[in-house]
Amino acid sequence: MTSLVNLGLRVGELLKERGETVAVSESAAGGLISASLLSVSGASAYYLGGASIYTRSARRGLLRFDDTMAQMRGSTEEYAVLTASTIREIVGADWAVGESGAAGPSGNRYGDPAGHAAIAVSGPVTATRVIKTNDDDREANMWVFCKEALDFLYETVSEN
Repeated sequence: MTSLVNLGLRVGELLKERGETVAVSESAAGGLISASLLSVSGASAYYLGGASIYTRSARRGLLRFDDTMAQMRGSTEEYAVLTASTIREIVGADWAVGESGAAGPSGNRYGDPAGHAAIAVSGPVTATRVIKTNDDDREANMWVFCKEALDFLYETVSEN
């Protein structure tokens, strides 16, 4: 079984070492990104907050999106950047990660297949990545999305 601590430790230690903070907006990962970051001892030094943004209602309520923003197509790099930058601004973090995708077993309403996710990191720089697992296993995809988001966050923070 995948260990939350093993997934979150590397980025958690990096953020603690640098004295920087992070926030999370996730969808198809279902809270695993936040759970991984929070599983590391001393997480309160770097984790400011996060949300599972799974519906348009959550977009409006938790990210404070207006109706136009709430209707935006999810699972795109543009949307992932918007969610990451918004949660970062709301909680005042140095960095944020945004994830939106289709875990499975079927695709999403936008036509993306199961195993597709867009990930963005927002901070002093912004970076995006698209993940495609070619798998319809919902839980397996959730773990992959989590790992890829944390690895991408680590890469982006360590390079800047």
